[in-house]
Amino acid sequence: MGRKEHYLVSLDVGTSKMAAIVAEATEDGGLDIIGIGVAEAQGIRRGVVVNLEAAVESIKKAIAEAELTAGVEIDSVHLGLSGAHLKAFNSRGVVAVAGNNREITREDVRRAIDAAKGVALPTGREILHVLPQDFVVDDQDGIGAPVGMTGTRLEVNVHVVTGSTSSTQNIVACVNRAGVAVVDTVIEQLAASESVLTADERELGVALVDIGGGTTDLAIFERGSLWHTGVVTMGGDHFTNDIAVGLRTPIPDAEKTKRRSGCALSSLVGEDETIEVASVGGRQPRVMSRRILSEILQPRAEEIFHALWDEIRRSGYERSLHSGIVLCGGGALLDGMAEIAEQIFDLPIRRGCPVDVGGLTDHVNSPSFATGVGLVKYANRKQLQEPDRRLVGAGALGSLAGRFRGLFKDFF
Repeated sequence: MGRKEHYLVSLDVGTSKMAAIVAEATEDGGLDIIGIGVAEAQGIRRGVVVNLEAAVESIKKAIAEAELTAGVEIDSVHLGLSGAHLKAFNSRGVVAVAGNNREITREDVRRAIDAAKGVALPTGREILHVLPQDFVVDDQDGIGAPVGMTGTRLEVNVHVVTGSTSSTQNIVACVNRAGVAVVDTVIEQLAASESVLTADERELGVALVDIGGGTTDLAIFERGSLWHTGVVTMGGDHFTNDIAVGLRTPIPDAEKTKRRSGCALSSLVGEDETIEVASVGGRQPRVMSRRILSEILQPRAEEIFHALWDEIRRSGYERSLHSGIVLCGGGALLDGMAEIAEQIFDLPIRRGCPVDVGGLTDHVNSPSFATGVGLVKYANRKQLQEPDRRLVGAGALGSLAGRFRGLFKDFF
């Protein structure tokens, strides 16, 4: 059992693929990727289980492949959550500082955070994350770590992420049925940010855009903290469906055509470039201009980015993105996505690949593994801050109480 505690396993349950990543903690606090398992996703649509048995089989395949490549047995995972059922809001908690000397303790911080998350939630929703943004001691704001300071009144601003209880339970149930326990559940925007964003970007202001198969997830960071999360219910599968309809080709062939020849900005495609497109019903393949394919993809890319820009404007942080926008997820691999995003947002754009990991780095050096690598980095950071915490299977919902128990150690 001693060695098993050095391993961390993530499971990214997506609409188009399941990815399990095994990482080994190094003595210097870093991570080496030692195993990867990828399987085509079945039974999941937009982050929600639509066919439980199919989803279980996909998870089993990804876990089995990761076990094979890593040479270890997997019995627990850190699970990434996504989907339109995730909703978030900012809240504030206020408490009086206890004690005669008015020195702020961890207990005062805990009480302030408890006050901030003490909001009435609609039936069927649960809190997934309570992420402190900054603190106010008396009238002094913008404080990152108030423990040890002196004051009479402590306020905290937090970002509260909630999810549908049934949607979360169904995904956890799929993982459990695949023979694996869930240690913790983490929203995918938060996980991806661990692996692709730099400290400077978080401080100056940045938007992380994770383009998955069924949804596009948004997270906005400023002054080192998460201030807004959102979901746009469009993703890479919408491009595939557009190709299938527009070029009258089967969906599996449309997916291959998108990956092989797709470009989201038609001006980047030469007029004389051609592609071969499979036909339906056993007819002969056709040869057509690659620009036609691009003209099918470009309107959908514009629609996704305009929906994201609307979401950013609604959040009120459109003037805070001094570091620009970082694209990750499988959809970011499509040629022309960064260029068309730059035109729409008029901001610096880059593709985000996982950094600061060792081992099988060549295999995970892609925007599509941002969430999977981010999940193990998130878990490793929590373990380093909570050395007494034992990573054992937490059953149904990954021990919500345990998540809150270690909350402030995340930030101080």
